[in-house]
Amino acid sequence: MSLRKLSVLVLLTLACGAAGAVERVERGNLVLENMPEIPPALTERLEQYQNTRSAGFASWLNDGGILVTTRFGDTSQVHRVSQPLGARYQLTFFPEPVSNASVPPDPELNGFVYSRDVGGNEFYQLYWFDFASGESTLLTDGKSRNTGPAWSNRGDRFAYASTRRDGRNYDIYVASPQQGHDAHRMVLEGEGLWVPMDWSPSDDRLLVINYRSITDSKIFVVDLESGEKTQVFPQDEPVGFGGAAFDHTGDAVYVIHDHGGEFKQLYRLHLESGKSTPLSAGIPWDVSSLALTRDRTRLAFVTNEGGMSRLYMRDVKRDRELPVPDLPVGLVGGLAFKPDGHALAMTLNTPQSPSDVFVYEFTGRKLVRWTESEVGGLDTSEFPVPGLVSFESFDGLEVPAWLYLPQGEGPHPVIIQIHGGPEAQSRPGFSSTYAYWVNELGAAVISPNVRGSSGYGKSYLQLDNGPLREDSVKDIGALLEWIESRPDLDAERVIVYGGSYGGYMVLASMMHFDERLLGGVSIVGISSFATFLENTEAYRRDLRRAEYGDERDPEMRAIMERISPLNNADKIRSPLFVAQGYNDPRVPYTESEQIVAAVRDNGVPVWYLLAMDEGHGFAKKPNRDYFQAATVMFFRQLFAGELAE
Repeated sequence: MSLRKLSVLVLLTLACGAAGAVERVERGNLVLENMPEIPPALTERLEQYQNTRSAGFASWLNDGGILVTTRFGDTSQVHRVSQPLGARYQLTFFPEPVSNASVPPDPELNGFVYSRDVGGNEFYQLYWFDFASGESTLLTDGKSRNTGPAWSNRGDRFAYASTRRDGRNYDIYVASPQQGHDAHRMVLEGEGLWVPMDWSPSDDRLLVINYRSITDSKIFVVDLESGEKTQVFPQDEPVGFGGAAFDHTGDAVYVIHDHGGEFKQLYRLHLESGKSTPLSAGIPWDVSSLALTRDRTRLAFVTNEGGMSRLYMRDVKRDRELPVPDLPVGLVGGLAFKPDGHALAMTLNTPQSPSDVFVYEFTGRKLVRWTESEVGGLDTSEFPVPGLVSFESFDGLEVPAWLYLPQGEGPHPVIIQIHGGPEAQSRPGFSSTYAYWVNELGAAVISPNVRGSSGYGKSYLQLDNGPLREDSVKDIGALLEWIESRPDLDAERVIVYGGSYGGYMVLASMMHFDERLLGGVSIVGISSFATFLENTEAYRRDLRRAEYGDERDPEMRAIMERISPLNNADKIRSPLFVAQGYNDPRVPYTESEQIVAAVRDNGVPVWYLLAMDEGHGFAKKPNRDYFQAATVMFFRQLFAGELAE
């Protein structure tokens, strides 16, 4: 152990008191254990970074305006924008965030459907918002978990999936906004996760997906009159599907899948003959999303090219590419064509600009900005732009990572930020949090895409499955060696930080590489795969077993117990900060509570923050602000060894 780390550990231990002594404070909906007061001087500058906003495209209105989601109070809500850079007129006002909004194609239905849960429990309910009265009406049963709506072409009905039958399996229902949930018609009884994707042009069939894992799903066409379902593109081996939609004839579908290659490509598939025509051939990256005009003659899709988005557009009737705007390097999402088909809306995000809504107008080929989110009075051109680096892991695998560097020669302290998922990807988007860490703390931030991350092909994606779990942890060990080789990085001052599966990676890294780390921050992290799988919500248990293994299998159970941070908590001797939402349906709060208790038995400091009104992460601004301030204090004291002062 380095002398610097030893001094920090001694100071932290003295400040938090003897092992086993827990100082518990309740502050509104927050429960704090062994956490010191945050001085006002710390939060003064931080508040600017915390008051950056963003806006995401939600839906086109039939009059040419749009709905967006953005935050002016404590949570994200639905706003109406009538023209480019027009006022954001707030429509929903709830203490809980509103996650989406969808306007029906029928202009006679003067409103939209949106989703909302309670306290982050993710049991999303669908509501109808009426523009005339401003009132909301509950459409679903108020208890189950429900997916967002897929509107029919006429706009008189929508399809959605719900766990209302047994709380575990998803069935597909068809309903209208005027109906109560008892009148919704079940059109498919499912086992596992089933989700509606699109209606046929004649509105007599549904395209649905049965999702089993990121590399194994099946697509079916469901006849709404007979209930008969027919599999699309059946194969003997598992296929990972992405988006899918009917073409303008209804005789073919556009599908994104990875059959026959490493990446998810876009195809037009004829339903009767099975003939498949590639539409993204020559692009060696995943197609991440697609959108069609209402008449289904134009198609837009986005690729994920090494973490950066690229937009493509085609005239599918004439089978030719169409011009697209020159977009900044960053992330593109929320694609949706205007009802008349003459423009394409999207959400753009770059390292130096938060998410905002832009519209590409085909007449004149103009990219028009519709929202401009506030950035706390900061000059975001000073926000760090990450560089793409890579390092060699224990078995020769090249692991990509994004590196955010402060100004100056260094050596800079390091924060390793590990994404969740694990089938996710660190990408170069806007982060006021990273900007604060880099610009104000002078820390370098490294976001590795360890094996098991998405975006690099299905072979890379599966390198951490089941018994291979700890190979991804070894990637962090290799990253620590890479940090030691860099003169601009301080290998004596490294902290690990991550949420969900990234929280597990934090705990596992501290278990294996404790001598090389100052400490770690685990947010809603898994501390034992066995107890996690036993206690996560029933509707998602089998989905997670496909990734982590089945805890009911004795051999797999033995592996889980062997690699569990909970069972190896005695090896964690560095300070730990754990944050958790009490209502988390994915990683139950018990995962955090048990690791907190176990590591405290080692006599090392453990800060614990429990939010009673949150779920899988902190969605409410006051809670998020407090957590961020506490994290900054934790970082500062670890880097400087000044906690006891």
